[in-house]
Amino acid sequence: MVFIGTMDGVFKGPVVNRAPRLSIIVPAFNEARRLPATLDRLVSFAESRSFVVEVLIVDNGSTDSTKEIIMGFVSRTPVIRYLHEAVQGKGAAVRAGVMAASGEYLLFTDADLAVPIEEADNFLPPRVPDCDIAIGSREAEGARRYGEPYRRHLMGRVFNLVVRTMLLPGLQDTQCGFKCFRRAVAHDLFTASTVHGWSFDVEILHIARLRGYRIVEVPVQWYYGAESKVRPVRDTWRMLDELRKIRANGRRGLYKSPGRMTVRG
Repeated sequence: MVFIGTMDGVFKGPVVNRAPRLSIIVPAFNEARRLPATLDRLVSFAESRSFVVEVLIVDNGSTDSTKEIIMGFVSRTPVIRYLHEAVQGKGAAVRAGVMAASGEYLLFTDADLAVPIEEADNFLPPRVPDCDIAIGSREAEGARRYGEPYRRHLMGRVFNLVVRTMLLPGLQDTQCGFKCFRRAVAHDLFTASTVHGWSFDVEILHIARLRGYRIVEVPVQWYYGAESKVRPVRDTWRMLDELRKIRANGRRGLYKSPGRMTVRG
């Protein structure tokens, strides 16, 4: 087993001989209850594909047995890798995973697998047109939502309206936790990002627009999880504050990359 030092923790896992085509990044905070089933599904998905898949579980300072569960899988399969990120926030955890991943394509998903991991096939060439970023959309034609309470759906649509008005016109669903990037693009965007919280993906997509990257929305099947860690009232206000900061950063030119448009490879 190889131990690779990182800024905020230790990345643990066996070295994969062939470079992965796909890296799956899963942020995890106190996910001990859900992780065993999730990791079983991820391992089954990875082992059933004709290309190499690595799965990075980013422990975001959990206080339960999340780490022990992950390490149990690490000891049994080369598919799963462990990464610790001390900075709190989903954005910080995903950023750590992006910087540690070695796949040609990097996809992040939530620990509850609200979007079934098998949908990842639809985010890779040749199933998607040539693009830099493919984002899961619960609003694109062909998408389906299952079990979502009407109030949560309404709040999500209102928030998306605010996002489209302030930052990302034309994108119908920026908050689905299922997004795939070419690795060079992900590194460019996450290096420039500043938001650690729930709105981190809005910031990433805003930077992508400013830098000329091509974004496509891919319809997904999405299953509402009653154990979602999003607290609608408190987190909505926090996310709105993050949106204001993102817009201010953009207007100040903090996200621009002079002379650079899209990155290939």
